[in-house]
Amino acid sequence: MKAYRYFLLSGLIMIFDQITKILVVKFIPLHTSAWSFLGDFFRLIHVRNLGMVFSFGSTFSPGLKLITSIILPMLMLIALGLYIVRSKELTSIQRWILAAIFGGGLGNQIDRIFRPDGVVDFLDFKFYGLFGLERWPTFNIADSALVVSSILLILLHLIDTIRFKRGSRHIAALAASDNELNELTDKPADNVINFPTKE
Repeated sequence: MKAYRYFLLSGLIMIFDQITKILVVKFIPLHTSAWSFLGDFFRLIHVRNLGMVFSFGSTFSPGLKLITSIILPMLMLIALGLYIVRSKELTSIQRWILAAIFGGGLGNQIDRIFRPDGVVDFLDFKFYGLFGLERWPTFNIADSALVVSSILLILLHLIDTIRFKRGSRHIAALAASDNELNELTDKPADNVINFPTKE
């Protein structure tokens, strides 16, 4: 039962994502901007994404889009959910991070299944031409959960790798010291004085 508690986070992310999308659809007309901050650095807008990440697959045929946008992601979510519940190798923090990824993925899948006009995106940031992008691709709360959680998972893996390497070097150093000590104790001493024994 403890493993299922992590899906509470998934549910919260999914609910928050859907509430924000409902509000955007209700109060911001499609392809318009409702609010901006610091000039045009940040804009709250209403656009639709007919594909996946960064609109990938938006030009696919209906059949291929069904496979790549709905069927495959749903199978991946099911596999991820089972992995969170059944894996004995995951730490608690890893489960929380994966649960956040699950919630983000579920939030966008709800849009793909029940919103034929596409996934609702509304967070728009200026990117100042970096990587050839004047503005970062518009995203939503589910996308944010997916990206932030993925970054955290990568950082966690890097930290574990560094700790493992440091531990391995420490163990190797201890083993080398132990070998040197054994060599010293096993080596016969050259300056031992032998006293005559009484007969």
